[in-house]
Amino acid sequence: MKKQRDCQICATPPSFPLSGAEFSRRGFIRLGGLGLVASFFSDAIHPSLLEAQSAIHPSLNGKAKNCIVIYLEGGASQTDLWDLKEGPWTPATLEPTSYGEIRWPRGLMPKMADHLGQMAFVRSGLAWVAVHNLAQLWTQIGRNPASLLGRIAPHIGAVVALESYATRKPEDVLPAFIAFETPKATTGYFPAKYAPFVMRAGNASTSSLRHPDGNDRLDRRLALLEQLDPDRTGALGKEASDFADFTLTARRLTESPDVAALFAVSGGDHLRYGNTTFGDSLILAKQLIASERGTRFVQATSYGWDNHTDIYNQIRNRARELDTALGSLIDDLTAMPGSEQGKTLLDETLIVIYSEFGRTVGPPTGAGGRDHFARMSIVFAGGGVRGNRVVGKTDAQGSKVVEYGWRGNRDVRPEDVTATIYSALGIDYTTVRRDDPLNRGFDYVPLAREGAYEPVNEIFI
Repeated sequence: MKKQRDCQICATPPSFPLSGAEFSRRGFIRLGGLGLVASFFSDAIHPSLLEAQSAIHPSLNGKAKNCIVIYLEGGASQTDLWDLKEGPWTPATLEPTSYGEIRWPRGLMPKMADHLGQMAFVRSGLAWVAVHNLAQLWTQIGRNPASLLGRIAPHIGAVVALESYATRKPEDVLPAFIAFETPKATTGYFPAKYAPFVMRAGNASTSSLRHPDGNDRLDRRLALLEQLDPDRTGALGKEASDFADFTLTARRLTESPDVAALFAVSGGDHLRYGNTTFGDSLILAKQLIASERGTRFVQATSYGWDNHTDIYNQIRNRARELDTALGSLIDDLTAMPGSEQGKTLLDETLIVIYSEFGRTVGPPTGAGGRDHFARMSIVFAGGGVRGNRVVGKTDAQGSKVVEYGWRGNRDVRPEDVTATIYSALGIDYTTVRRDDPLNRGFDYVPLAREGAYEPVNEIFI
């Protein structure tokens, strides 16, 4: 499916990038008094002071080895999917069905209904801003993009890639971070070897892994390049170093002829995953992770969720595409052995289904759609997640939270989701690196050392 045009409603972002449901000047002052919006101004606080005040000793979950993020770009409607709310406007085709405490739109997602026992739903999520570009970047770097550190911040997947390099083996030739469709962030100030390998699902995408004149010819050309330009790093700066990293990564891939098969989709799998490009991306995510050749983080993007008009016709196709592909992915990961005895690949792979924000609640608009809304839900599966679990409870329309449902006793923010991903992978989310070009100290999750953000541990077993 082609990417939709930019939403006209948010073509002009607000002058102060905090907007959406449940946010006002009074709310800002109240949150500021609690120190919960300090991440917006964290660059005004000297890093040495932050470290001196740190009192957090994180206990990491660490049950996952891999992560697949399924990003529903545009803002999926939480009250038509993960936090179903019904009214006279609800089409009978949604087939609302009860599974314990979970009310589920079986007409939209019948296959995932069979996997609710493997999924956890966080319904107390709240975006900081309801503007596409800003919110998308915020969720993918886990911090305010407008802050100084936000401007040089790497994608969450790049952090995972960096952390995974300590355990890479010689046969790990695949990039640690692979993205199907271009993510909103890449490596930030990190070296390029942690960058996402960006591609579009499909067999033709790997043709460039094979040099048309053969590896002998490529070896001679690279040797000549080395003679002419032996030092492409050093005083030439980060851009030259990044170029050298890209060259090395590409060379390792071309030297591994078996890798191309990992990017091939069989006809049977293509049909079983829904006969779509998005479905193919989840097939490849499964194959790349199962190969144990170095890939640890995959982001697959699904477009078409910005439904300002005719939502129930538009969402039907998008939800069915997601349902078919994700249901098949969970089936396969459950059936595949993990790297540890007695574990499945699903046990070792955290799946996160996420949007930049949610959509307005109650009856649809006059145009039959739903507009941007900060209240949202996040879905987790695998990687030590306790299935059939709901965290948080919203009111009858889904506008306000009546029970937060977790230790933080507040809204779950993008920073908390980031901390949850890191914790599941055994990465210390309170880490502060001292290699950033601003010499401020780059914290994996802003203010996590001070307890402002933390993992949602209630989703785990």
